[in-house]
Amino acid sequence: MSQYFEIHPDNPQTRLIDQAVRILQQGGVIAYPTDSSYALGCHIGDKSAMERIRRIRGVDESHHFTLMCPDLSELGVYAKVDNTAFRLLKRLTPGPYTFILPATREVPRRLQHPKRQTIGLRVPNHNIAHALMAQLGEPILSSTLQLPGEDMPRNIAWEIREDLEHALDLVIDGGACPLEPTTVIDFVDGEPHITRRGAGDLALLESLF
Repeated sequence: MSQYFEIHPDNPQTRLIDQAVRILQQGGVIAYPTDSSYALGCHIGDKSAMERIRRIRGVDESHHFTLMCPDLSELGVYAKVDNTAFRLLKRLTPGPYTFILPATREVPRRLQHPKRQTIGLRVPNHNIAHALMAQLGEPILSSTLQLPGEDMPRNIAWEIREDLEHALDLVIDGGACPLEPTTVIDFVDGEPHITRRGAGDLALLESLF
């Protein structure tokens, strides 16, 4: 049965953040709030936890996982980014956008899309997510918390616990999140393409493209 932490969305309690990070480090799978719905997360180096997320989501190996990052400072470690892409990412982060980029050699193959050798990267605008990453000291391997057969992601913590209490190690209740998934922007061919329209300022996107 999953643990359930109520964490303040503006001033996350350090004690609970520390406990949540220990769960991640010990191979746990958590549900945590972001600026666009809740996400499933695990330690970047834990293959077993990654496979658990796949089973919860009901997705195969072609599913794009996302590295939830605190900022763009480590971008070059995980993705190949030219100057044009970097300027656009800088304008749009933090925010509810996921960027599909060519993965560097530093990214294990199991984290990459098997055919495209790409990785999803995201810099959220949510204090709890940032507190988790700051204490963990690295990105969180993540996926939108959207269950098989459902059209929209989950945004209410107690409902997540009710439905997934035996599949997760921890549910972090940081209050209701926006219901929309992120907007996905693909940079793989050198030009930005919106492959999923979701949360975020689409008017801003159109002005930048």
